[in-house]
Amino acid sequence: MSTARVFREARGVLEDAGLRGGFLVRDLLTGEELGIEPDAVFPAASLIKVPLAVAVLEAAHRGELDLTAVVTVPPDRVETPGPPGLMRFRHPATIAVEDLLYLAVAISDGAAADALFALVPPAAVMDELRRLRLDGIAVRHRIRTLNDTPADRLAPEDVHLAHALAIGAVTTGHGHPIPQLDVSRANAGSARAFADLLAALWTPSAIAPPVAARVRELMGDSVHRQRLAPDLASDASHWSSKTGTVLTMRHEMGVVAHADGGRYAIVALTESRVPATVQPAAEAAMGRVARMLRDLLRTENSQTITDIGSPAPVRTPPRSSSAR
Repeated sequence: MSTARVFREARGVLEDAGLRGGFLVRDLLTGEELGIEPDAVFPAASLIKVPLAVAVLEAAHRGELDLTAVVTVPPDRVETPGPPGLMRFRHPATIAVEDLLYLAVAISDGAAADALFALVPPAAVMDELRRLRLDGIAVRHRIRTLNDTPADRLAPEDVHLAHALAIGAVTTGHGHPIPQLDVSRANAGSARAFADLLAALWTPSAIAPPVAARVRELMGDSVHRQRLAPDLASDASHWSSKTGTVLTMRHEMGVVAHADGGRYAIVALTESRVPATVQPAAEAAMGRVARMLRDLLRTENSQTITDIGSPAPVRTPPRSSSAR
């Protein structure tokens, strides 16, 4: 199948599922990449837990934070369906900092992440990203904010109304009256920025090697595997990832490592125009498009291909995976 045809089909898959998407697939061995709107900025949702984990582990690596120290997390008593882990606890829990990292990344526990944000606030995470020369990711607020949307104030049978509001209120510049969906106020980033973070974790970079290794391990333990994993994981490949979800946003980023030595960073950021909480068609479309782009990059491995919405993809010289 020709490159142009793959891009047309991929855009069609997203359109049929009611999705706008920013995708990037990068070969971590060569730096070559392929994408659909890779520089479009989206609210990050729980993807932000990965830079948080990097910042916490870097602070521990420098001796500024003790991973064995215990933290008492008060009960959050979240009653709405969805958020897992400590957010649903009814009693205080005393947990070591290192175990909070596991809960925050592998299980996507928002209360665990906020306990870590109490130790390393959003501004400190941003300082760490700047020190590591990782640009394009904005860390502005804690995770608890994600569980204070219109959907969390409605009865389950009325949640579709919150999604309808979210869809109808977006501006042409992707501002939004719902702060969690406003890229100027929410934690946010582009597919390229998150791919840069993945590249820094999987290839030599300014991130300390033990820190990168631990974050890779945490992402490899992710229990949320309903989006890209069905199309990327197999007996001959391992998928390490982090998902993110808030209202109309469904994201996943990760690295697929193949038995033949190939490694690909894959980022899928999507926004749905379908007013529903449960959207298996959207999840399936994300995985299908990610696999199409990964398969194309494996076969057209000699150049960078970036689709910017034009009828035919635009080809540019290969860029290094370490470029920022």
